Amino acid sequence: MTPIGWLQILAILLIVLVTAVPIGAFMARIFAGERNLLTPVLGPVERGLYRIAGVDPAREQSALGYTLAMLAFNAAGFALLYAILRLQGVLPFNPLGFAGVAPDLAFNTAISFVTNTNWQSYGGETTMSLFSQMAGLTVQNFLSAATGIALAAALVRAFARSGSATVGNFFVDMTRATLYVLLPLAIVSALVQVWMGVPQTLDATTVATTIEGAQQTIALGPVATQMAIKQLGTNGGGFFNVNASHPFENPTALSNALEIWQMLVVSTALVFAFGRLIGDRRQARALIATIGLILVAGIGIAYWAESAGTPALVAAGLDPAGGNMEGKEVRFGLAASAMFAAVTTGLSDGGVNAMHGSFTPIGGLVPMFLIQLGEILPGGVGSGLYGLLVMAIIAVFVAGLMVGRTPEYLGKKIEAKEVKMAMLAVLILPTAILGFSAVAAVLPAALAGLGNAGPHGLSEILYAYSSAAGNNGSAFGGLSANSPWWNTTLGLAMILGRFAYIVPMMAIAGSLSAKTRLAASSGTFPTHGLLFVGLLAGVILIIGGLQFFPALALGPIAEQVQMLAGKTF
Repeated sequence: MTPIGWLQILAILLIVLVTAVPIGAFMARIFAGERNLLTPVLGPVERGLYRIAGVDPAREQSALGYTLAMLAFNAAGFALLYAILRLQGVLPFNPLGFAGVAPDLAFNTAISFVTNTNWQSYGGETTMSLFSQMAGLTVQNFLSAATGIALAAALVRAFARSGSATVGNFFVDMTRATLYVLLPLAIVSALVQVWMGVPQTLDATTVATTIEGAQQTIALGPVATQMAIKQLGTNGGGFFNVNASHPFENPTALSNALEIWQMLVVSTALVFAFGRLIGDRRQARALIATIGLILVAGIGIAYWAESAGTPALVAAGLDPAGGNMEGKEVRFGLAASAMFAAVTTGLSDGGVNAMHGSFTPIGGLVPMFLIQLGEILPGGVGSGLYGLLVMAIIAVFVAGLMVGRTPEYLGKKIEAKEVKMAMLAVLILPTAILGFSAVAAVLPAALAGLGNAGPHGLSEILYAYSSAAGNNGSAFGGLSANSPWWNTTLGLAMILGRFAYIVPMMAIAGSLSAKTRLAASSGTFPTHGLLFVGLLAGVILIIGGLQFFPALALGPIAEQVQMLAGKTF
């Protein structure tokens, strides 16, 4: 590790914080229904969309109505994307003549992009037509991200309101998230990325003459527009097979820094928007401190592990000062690769600029564990905030047990129903991850896809289901997942991780919205100070550790011990 490496990391985090504050203030105005900077331009467009869709923006929905509208909208999105993928052979903008996608892969891909997971069991440039990339995948990148933001807005309103039977209107929230937040940021980001060298064209290929005089066909396409929303919406699905390690997706160290900023800024801004909407910005600062504490620790551990290198490479004569550069791009280096890995998994992004399976065992454990914590550091756009608030509910419940009084959070009493729903939501991840992993670890059809035996093979299985259930989408590498077993079970894990979590979370929103908001008293546990930050961080880490440490001990931890002992598989 070097001072320059840490300066790079800290500079990007500082830029994220500085820019997230005004963006958060802007988003708070949007979801409060107030006039904003873009209203003169986009207001008529918004009203026109409501007229076309038959939506009354003044009519709000109960938590149940909001949830049903969200489920119906996403079901329709899945059906449309599945049809596009199956029929892409007869649809336009298919210059390379790709056939329709196989049923199991189309199911996996459609679920993946609708749930904001963007797991890819295919190479984009060799499988997807330009129409599928643009009208299918890029569109869902916007809509799945907007869905997460809308759900977070609904839960925040539940805390902010007192004695209300409604939590907002899903279609209004989703429209505003897309129109005022994601689309303007994506347009500006795409233009900047084109300036940096990312292609944006309807040409599918170009032919180059190599130094040796041979002809090389290079894949192209509308990359910049998909890259922008891929990162801003914490989607992570790459236009190319190797994702953000491809020079057309991430050409320089500067573009790499931009992509890390894109991943973090909207999710971080939502936390600041939360503080404004509830009328207490101190609460947002406490959540940001919790996020920063664990995320920086994860970055630091990954950076240290990769800088330490591996005994086998040192024994082979490589300079140990170079660290472990296997699977990494020289133009990024160790610090930027470690930060990208931790950020993309502390979020639900899943884009990668290095192969996580080539990290050292402890370096690879970090992104896996950050996903297993629930991807709330700061998590996916929207999903990170509502996941963090669910953890906060559990934290104040624990505090209430300690002092022997009914817990409160943001003026709302946290009672049996909220705690039960919060625990039901939290148990979704280990059920999906460990349940599917246990079956895959003994089933021949699943084991056939592994590229490695022993602890590393188990890590491939654990990472795949962690990524799917956590709606992350990154892969550990080495796993050949394009088979009926993996496509189907990973798709089911994505559904559970997204919608089985949302339903109890929205039940919490409905319950809290109906409660009267109480003023703080002398006995109220303060949730804006360092004590709460430590408690919340402890609850997050302890829950994650209790759920996943035994499995991690058999995977990356066992592999680390064997690596130090000089043993390999």
